[in-house]
Amino acid sequence: MTANLFSELALKPQLLTRLNAMGFDTMTPVQAASLPSLMAGKDVIAQASTGSGKTAAFALACLQRLNSAAFHVQSLVLCPTRELAEQVAQSARDLAKNLANTKILTLCGGVPLGPQIGSLQHSAHIIVGTPGRVLKHLQKGTLHLHGLEVTVFDEADRMLDMGFADEIDAICSYLPQPRQTLLFSATFPEGVQNLAQGLNDDAVHIDVTTHEAAPPIRQQWCGIDARDRDQALVSVLAHFGGERNMVFCNTKIECAEVSARLCREGMKAVTLHGDLEQQQRTQTLVRFANGSANVLVASDVAARGLDIDSVDAVFNHTLPAQPEVYVHRIGRTGRGGEAGRAISLVADREMNRLHGIEAFMQQGPMSVLQLPDRAPNGPLPDPLFTTLEINGGRRHKLRPGDILGALTAHASITGAVVGKIDLLDQSTFVAVHSSVVTQALQQLNQHKVKGRTLRARRAG
Repeated sequence: MTANLFSELALKPQLLTRLNAMGFDTMTPVQAASLPSLMAGKDVIAQASTGSGKTAAFALACLQRLNSAAFHVQSLVLCPTRELAEQVAQSARDLAKNLANTKILTLCGGVPLGPQIGSLQHSAHIIVGTPGRVLKHLQKGTLHLHGLEVTVFDEADRMLDMGFADEIDAICSYLPQPRQTLLFSATFPEGVQNLAQGLNDDAVHIDVTTHEAAPPIRQQWCGIDARDRDQALVSVLAHFGGERNMVFCNTKIECAEVSARLCREGMKAVTLHGDLEQQQRTQTLVRFANGSANVLVASDVAARGLDIDSVDAVFNHTLPAQPEVYVHRIGRTGRGGEAGRAISLVADREMNRLHGIEAFMQQGPMSVLQLPDRAPNGPLPDPLFTTLEINGGRRHKLRPGDILGALTAHASITGAVVGKIDLLDQSTFVAVHSSVVTQALQQLNQHKVKGRTLRARRAG
């Protein structure tokens, strides 16, 4: 397989057709290295970073061996965060679009158990969930894995970092044998190595990190007075920020305060930290991903496992204590071969952290950025889009085409001013050009969709 084409794999015709429709012809390194073994039913231990294409690799493996006529759980995917679980589930649904009667269900905390129990009564083919919530359903007897064929541990290092070791051990006691086990991790600390030891002796080991090109990221640091840190951030964001920016903070309190300050300065900032309710977290990520917010202020724990494309620049409001965390932060920009930028604010007492990061990365000293004297006239340009939230989703049999059709039925709204549509179980988020928000709300609130009266409002 010299060209590493998906068409050279013995995938189901429906999957090949779908891959072609999605514009996926050539495999990424992790897909080319792992898919033959995955499809052969072998256990796989793969070291690969976020954004490498690993999700499509194990999703294709699960879908390839899925029997839609056998209505029980056939694959279980464990993820460290709710957001990553939703992303993985949506990627699997996208790939499975041409496979009839395929049910993929997410089981994550932060939402009531009742609706999940109701969905599980009708079973599912693939479960994607976080360890705590999956274990709770297993203990309550609402989730049964007697027919399980594939178990996936996604971002295993992050699951263990977040304290899920006991939950994972408990879940493993419910898993039947024999089964195929797939473990994906960016790093392999002792905890991950111990987890991997439970796999078959003939498990295939794959490491594509050495072949991953370093992202083209321009890294700079800016010396500041610690007392003026927030104002310095406003200034560098206004001068050097792009359409989509991430700001990293070390604590939840810091996140909330920084986000509030940026909003007061006229920026469209949203916040992601561990104290947010699930609905708030979902709305935050949707608004940032669809271009209706131009700054995401996040803590490291909350941002773990997220796969957000096209981040123009990363700003470190405060340097992390561990160099590995810094590398993970700046890896959010400079993806897909595009240039990225990372700017860190460094007070005198943080110089040791900076030197530690430079030594760890072995790329020489970072360049120094002179702190602008003052912010330019005005904050970052306003995003072109505004997000609307609709009280209907997949459970109400809605599809993106239904929402698009309802909006474009209004003469002043065309498909060109409708952005990303995110269909969730109970709700839908749609980005519309800010110039047509009023018309879009009227259109959605005054007309039925599939015989159902919907209610739409601005998100945020």
